[in-house]
Amino acid sequence: MTAIQYFWRHPLAEQVREEGREEGRAEGRLQERAEMVLRLLEWRGLTVTESVREK
Repeated sequence: MTAIQYFWRHPLAEQVREEGREEGRAEGRLQERAEMVLRLLEWRGLTVTESVREK
């Protein structure tokens, strides 16, 4: 087994990949919630500036 194959199958490498997946999922959920809040504000007739949207 080459060093690269060993690295990808190593438990630490698998743990790091899983942590990255979890962070990505959490970030995606946060983005979805932010978009829902913006839609709700627009629905209520409130203007949201572009700089606020970017935040």
